[in-house]
Amino acid sequence: MICRMKYSVLLLTCVAVAGCDLAMPDILKPKPEAAGSTATAETSDASAVMTPETLDEGGETARPEAAPGSLGRTVVSLGDAAETGSWLKTPLVTTTRPGRVTYKGKWVAVTLIPIDGASGAGSRMSLQAMHLLGLALTELTEVEVIAQ
Repeated sequence: MICRMKYSVLLLTCVAVAGCDLAMPDILKPKPEAAGSTATAETSDASAVMTPETLDEGGETARPEAAPGSLGRTVVSLGDAAETGSWLKTPLVTTTRPGRVTYKGKWVAVTLIPIDGASGAGSRMSLQAMHLLGLALTELTEVEVIAQ
């Protein structure tokens, strides 16, 4: 009985070790493109390719600036406490402009400063504006942003 167990363990070990020599595919390495796809890329319309020249000529469509009124809701956190004033850095605007932030019936006048990010991304608020609205400095709070 013990002899059979030795042979079965030896056999299982040989089977397990036999696969160790096989090269594993590198899943992080990009796959080479097929020969047919390079031909279609070469024949594509060259005018559709964006270059620095076409961007300067107006090839890029800029987001239009929102009209005065509600820009939507955003989650705010404390911005740079060393920066003075009452401001909100938010992706909801594309240019610096005056605005208002409201929270639970209170509001504060702020300067709306654009930052990169999707419109659903969070915003950073000045220490002064957070104090005036009564917001906790360590919490994330959803506020309404209004452009003037």
